[in-house]
Amino acid sequence: MSITVKDVAKKAGVATSTVSRVINNHPSISEETKRKVRKVMDELGYTPNLAARNLGKKTASAIGVVLPPLNTKERLGNPFYLETIETINEEARKFNMSVAVASARDFDTLLANVEQMHRQKQVDGFILTYSDKYDPIITYLIEKKIPFTLIGQPYTQEESIVYVDNDNQLLGKQATDHLIDKGHQRILFITNTTHENLYFERYFGYQKALMMANLPLFPVVSFEETQDYPEFLEVLQETKATALVVIDDLFAVRIIQLAQLLGYKVPDDLSVISFNNSIFTTLTHPYLTSIDIDVASLGSIATQQLMAQLTNQEMHSSLRVVVPHELIQRETVLNKQFK
Repeated sequence: MSITVKDVAKKAGVATSTVSRVINNHPSISEETKRKVRKVMDELGYTPNLAARNLGKKTASAIGVVLPPLNTKERLGNPFYLETIETINEEARKFNMSVAVASARDFDTLLANVEQMHRQKQVDGFILTYSDKYDPIITYLIEKKIPFTLIGQPYTQEESIVYVDNDNQLLGKQATDHLIDKGHQRILFITNTTHENLYFERYFGYQKALMMANLPLFPVVSFEETQDYPEFLEVLQETKATALVVIDDLFAVRIIQLAQLLGYKVPDDLSVISFNNSIFTTLTHPYLTSIDIDVASLGSIATQQLMAQLTNQEMHSSLRVVVPHELIQRETVLNKQFK
């Protein structure tokens, strides 16, 4: 026979209503009672019936995590999204919440998935893991008054959207400053996206660093079309660049491979710095210098902020939470001052 709430209540010496409140993490139950009841649940091997629980509460007890359109190899292989899902899932468990993921290859399909999750009451709210100027999801969530938090800076309505982010403009500036400090004066900014907010912010930071150092500014080098790759050699030759700021680690690895194919050695001929401090920074030599954006904090704080909305708790902070970052120096930046 399966273990029931009554079995747990009897062994713990409490009412069945108390067990139900413990399962729902109700604030009216003391931590001591929660620990006692949870210990009995573990001993008996009791697992709450989420379907029945949700019928009574009229909630899904689940968070929807929305990934950007996974339409490129870089997007599909980017560890940022997997790490973010894991940290959200870990934090959600603390609130007895499960996680459902919405993904697709284009925004139209992605929106349809989100609409279905909402209509069928599969989730109580959403966490968006990106900020894209072509994104229709945010508009839908706002119009339907669906609770959500955003990892990234929104394009519009910053005053009403709860979001968690790094200071990406500062990231771009500090990455460029690091190259300048190492003696580099001709620095390019490399990206494979020009419609996500983190691109704009990091590129602004790159420009600011060069302007403050009275160094030449270069247009962004974008790799969004197939023909952009064979043109890279001409860009390097014309600009005489000695260093690159690349939008993220995974794409930086591809750029390093491309540069080496074109006859450039990293870091001897080209220094490279990127962002995220993902697993890709130490998979190949030379190890990649990168800025750690603290993915764990981004995911956990986004979950906490969403739960605060779902439980109608007062937020003691502003609508924006900024997560600190850290420069991790490795092997891809050459100090030209000592060359």
